[in-house]
Amino acid sequence: MKSIALRFSESFSPIEGTIKAHEEIINKIGFVWYGKMGNPVGEKVISDIMHEESPKILLIRSGGNKRYWGYVKEIKKEIPSKEEFPSYYHDIADKFKTWFKITQFEFEEAPKDIMSRCIVTSSGSVLSNASKYSMSPYFIIEFNE
Repeated sequence: MKSIALRFSESFSPIEGTIKAHEEIINKIGFVWYGKMGNPVGEKVISDIMHEESPKILLIRSGGNKRYWGYVKEIKKEIPSKEEFPSYYHDIADKFKTWFKITQFEFEEAPKDIMSRCIVTSSGSVLSNASKYSMSPYFIIEFNE
């Protein structure tokens, strides 16, 4: 399975944290848009992800050991309606260049060893090693379930 691993930080999230803030929107409207800051994800990567049987992204908490799968229904580059993403994004929404539509009740904590089971496609390195030595905010990965 091809996917993308995105780092996230709790440095500007609300007190309940990034995942809980997103889950609150999912519980309210059935989905949430998760934004990726910085350079947009390329069209080929988006196509590869969306052609998977069950497209998902891996969210990696920077400075922590929690990892989460988010199941994706759509990926776009335009800013969604403000009601469809957490309010702490509102003033900085223009900094997010790729948006992932995550569906209801489908955030799940990934297994503890998930990063050692993912391979970074550009280098062939195991994600756990690549993420230690790279400042990249995201990695294109292969994962065999």
